[in-house]
Amino acid sequence: MDTLMHVKIWGSADAADAVEQELFRLDKLLSVTGESSDVFLLNRGRRAQLSDEAAELLRSAIALSRRTDGAFDPTVYPLVQLWGFTEGTQRVPAQDELQAALDNIGIENIEQDGNAVTLKNGAQLDFGGIAKGYAAEKCAALLQTAGVEAALLSLGGNVQTVGTKPDGSQWAVGIADPAQPAQAIATLRFTGSLALVTSGGYQRYFEEDGVRYHHILDPETGMPAQSGLASVTVLAESGTLADALSTALFVMGLDAAAQFWRSSDDFEAIFITDDGQIFATQGAAVLLGDCEFQEISR
Repeated sequence: MDTLMHVKIWGSADAADAVEQELFRLDKLLSVTGESSDVFLLNRGRRAQLSDEAAELLRSAIALSRRTDGAFDPTVYPLVQLWGFTEGTQRVPAQDELQAALDNIGIENIEQDGNAVTLKNGAQLDFGGIAKGYAAEKCAALLQTAGVEAALLSLGGNVQTVGTKPDGSQWAVGIADPAQPAQAIATLRFTGSLALVTSGGYQRYFEEDGVRYHHILDPETGMPAQSGLASVTVLAESGTLADALSTALFVMGLDAAAQFWRSSDDFEAIFITDDGQIFATQGAAVLLGDCEFQEISR
């Protein structure tokens, strides 16, 4: 999944091996570039019979795209390709190129009947904004079934905790400072199982003519989202939900994201603005350690 992953398990070495195998299996199944993956075959042929898991994830992705009014969109691959983020050939596209790609974007271009999926109007699927969260969720379920006492999965910007540490101490998960990503700007402390996913413009980017362009693309404009946010961290029981919403809320910007949270009951969030201010929803605020932040209330 094009990222460094760390897995720490209290319990069984066999369970650690099982998690590793599961991550490689899901990567092979969901990769947009792996030539044997469901996604690659669908994008190439525009029509495919997906596996049960890929079809399940697609249904979730479509539902989350509808819920976020398209701020999260699983059909952005034409834009991702155009910007060169997948192949490492980054460049700033011309406006006519952007418009041509935008014409292919939108979940209305997906027809799904069970596991049978057809892509219309040049649309292409990309699970890049949701697959790691889905994988973390699947691995957490695997570990719980195996009776693992506690685990910490760190899949790039996705963190998934399972259970409570044997010594009873809290999990401590740092949120990177967008201005200095090697340092934490805040720390969340809690017990139990939780998914935490961070999306930030500092994670993958390139510079051209003195301008920085990051990888979180706005499906409406085709450009890197300029929402006033430097990062968004979403906390939820579901890793799949947290992954998709971290992208969507980043695209929305603080005000719209806060309003979206007020109309929801299945996640909490922490926002860091371009000027370094921290905002936390009520449920997230109680988990924050010593740092200055403003609380978002209902």
